Amino acid sequence: MRNILLGVDIGGTTIKMGITNVDGQMIDKWEIPTQINDKADQIPNDIWNSIKEKLSVHQITEDQLIGIGAGAPGFVIADTGVIAEAVNLGWKNFPLGERLNQLSGLPVYVENDANIAALGENWLGAGDLSDDLIMITLGTGVGGGIITNGKIISGTNGTAGEIGHMTMVHDGHLCNCGRTGCLETIASATGISRLAEEKVNRYQDSILYSTYQKKNKLSAKDVFKAYEKNDPCAKEVVSYVLDVLGLAISNMTTVLNPEKILIGGGVSKAGDVLLNPLKASYQKYALPRIHQGSTIEIARLGNDAGIIGGAYLVKQHSL
Repeated sequence: MRNILLGVDIGGTTIKMGITNVDGQMIDKWEIPTQINDKADQIPNDIWNSIKEKLSVHQITEDQLIGIGAGAPGFVIADTGVIAEAVNLGWKNFPLGERLNQLSGLPVYVENDANIAALGENWLGAGDLSDDLIMITLGTGVGGGIITNGKIISGTNGTAGEIGHMTMVHDGHLCNCGRTGCLETIASATGISRLAEEKVNRYQDSILYSTYQKKNKLSAKDVFKAYEKNDPCAKEVVSYVLDVLGLAISNMTTVLNPEKILIGGGVSKAGDVLLNPLKASYQKYALPRIHQGSTIEIARLGNDAGIIGGAYLVKQHSL
């Protein structure tokens, strides 16, 4: 009986994988290092060899497998399973779906990593199978996944949901995408650190100033910790960041009218310290009727979201 789903979440440092049943119960999860640049073409082999080892350990036969759902960074053409570009891995027009299919003999479904995180959260996390949902991941960068009518939105050429590259400030800081003033330059962990370091010397009696003197750098975690203690520098940075993020979210909701907005990624570990002022900022900018129909919550699945979303991608296509 075919009752096993395989989820794969390819990151720039590690590849997270999991085996679940059709109800999403995790049978096993693990990770392996990601080979990048000139070795990145070995990634499909690494994935399938690792999966085969785990299937053997759990005495799962290949006739029990329904398929593989994989998330990858960068621009993904979901219909073909081709990674148009993943800068961090060194992939360009890489046929990930086809390669995994040839190795495994299984149906393979591929999506952007932020999209499968959104699917995972919607299935077994904070989404509660909402028909209309936006997930925003705040980490080293800012990613996004959009679900409409229960389906992930990929767009014409795999770039839907790139909320991190909405221009929020004219002539702002240079972004990795080559443009300036993107949301990612402000609301990512990297952006928060940069903003704090730019302002800290104006607040020499602040907690952040003494932290900066000791470490010669500031992290987003440092900023939110200081914010909890009413540090003036941290308050200025966090207030600005969440004001811009609230505006960005309100613009997305004006177009999409979602039921739920989920905030994930490493920065979301700040919890209510981030969530409560973000809710106020969103309410300030959102159309009242749209605001009344939506909630903002912290995502629940953490690093498992991509694995679970990959498994759900298979379930959605196959069952």
